Amino acid sequence: MTDTILAMRDITKEFPGVRALSDVNFDVRRGEIHSICGENGAGKSTLMKVLSGVHPHGTYSGQIFYEGEEVEFGNIRDSERAGIVIIHQELALIPLLSITENLFIGNEDAKRGVIDWLDARKRAVELLERVGLNEDPDTIIRDIGIGKQQLVEIAKALAKDVKLLILDEPTAALNEGDSQNLLRLLGGLRDRGITCIMISHKLNEIEQISDAITIIRDGRTIETLQVSDGGVDEDRIIRGMVGRDLDHRYPPHEPTLGEVLLEIRDWTVMHPADPHRVVVDRANLTVRRGEIVGLAGLMGAGRTELARSVFGQSWGTKRSGTLLKDGKEIHAKSVGQAIDAGLAYVTEDRKALGLNLLDSIKVSITSAGLRKIRKRGAVDENLEVLAAEKFRASLNIKTPDVEEGVSRLSGGNQQKVVLAKWMFTEPDVLILDEPTRGIDVGAKYEIYEIINQLADSGRGVLVISSELPELLGICDRIYTLSAGVITADVPREQADQELLMRYMTQRKAG
Repeated sequence: MTDTILAMRDITKEFPGVRALSDVNFDVRRGEIHSICGENGAGKSTLMKVLSGVHPHGTYSGQIFYEGEEVEFGNIRDSERAGIVIIHQELALIPLLSITENLFIGNEDAKRGVIDWLDARKRAVELLERVGLNEDPDTIIRDIGIGKQQLVEIAKALAKDVKLLILDEPTAALNEGDSQNLLRLLGGLRDRGITCIMISHKLNEIEQISDAITIIRDGRTIETLQVSDGGVDEDRIIRGMVGRDLDHRYPPHEPTLGEVLLEIRDWTVMHPADPHRVVVDRANLTVRRGEIVGLAGLMGAGRTELARSVFGQSWGTKRSGTLLKDGKEIHAKSVGQAIDAGLAYVTEDRKALGLNLLDSIKVSITSAGLRKIRKRGAVDENLEVLAAEKFRASLNIKTPDVEEGVSRLSGGNQQKVVLAKWMFTEPDVLILDEPTRGIDVGAKYEIYEIINQLADSGRGVLVISSELPELLGICDRIYTLSAGVITADVPREQADQELLMRYMTQRKAG
């Protein structure tokens, strides 16, 4: 089928001080998977929010034609009634409700004001079967993993008789297995005639699943590539996204190594809800001054748990272990004590744990180091603005004003704000947990340059990443972790993906 189901013409959308979209044109053929690519802040999500009624008609200029007719959606319910459903990057499920309740919330089939939950459960079983999710529909959402929650969101869309499904970064928080499962499901939906629009920064997945790819840069449509025409690969997509060839994904860096800065000895941590379950088992790890050290492991290996337990014992229950900095033992039993000891931790979940999305940029940047801008017990607003402006400029945070709310920034710029927050505390050791998750290749390169600068200033950097090419590209050494056990310490010149994966699936060191 080659008929057009959607045409967006000359779409322009402005926010105070920012033109997010400028005369964007976008066409989608019926029954295809159409991906949208672009750097963070390019306007991808904004365009989809215009389409789905999140930004209602009247707040933008331009026209939308759907199923051959011009449409004007005043809200998201209008678009859903037309068969357009959007699944946002932050899933809109209620953790304490069951799968069935989440599937039909806001879309209940009630008779005389009473919901027939027996019928709803029966329909839920059918929907879960369609998305390949083998779960009891009475299961509470918080008791299933993020990969299964994504499938529930798609089942929820199918319950609304979706014709055009929009997915914003659907695999950003998924492991490789769950990502491939989701992509297979999208392929199955395509085979059944459902049109999909997917926003993603994972270029290998886009190349794998897409029929067409539209590239947006700086709020404008650059081009649409038809995969069937050939010649579409990651390098071709990157060239369209950044406007130039990106010859090197990782900036060159020659380390200048100093003495051992951070040492973790015999570190054992138990699960907070099960005191008999070992999550980190006698871990030993060192980071030198000027060194970038990687930590690789499969999902559930204990990488984040190790990092958070070291950072002020903010996760789990420590059973044994010693933490040393510059050869001297430190006792960081709280986050405050960890900060005072010169440690910083950039969380993998910037929106839930790294930022308060109600805060401004300036408040976010200075929040972990308030003593530096405090005078007579109160925050000096001039010092606060000066500090925030310094990092806005040095980290190239794209915003017209540090008074802007962090919720209005793109993912890449939010990540820079989180980095700035911890750099403001002037730490000796930075632990970066998935520092480039959900951001584009251009912003990633900027983050890598910041990491190199931190190392060159004599700090120690520990990087946790699920992307092995990333660790191989930026790290001087890489530790592998399997089931809570550190199984290897591999120098960069000896490391490759196959070797790391072998150690990541090994139960015991050696």
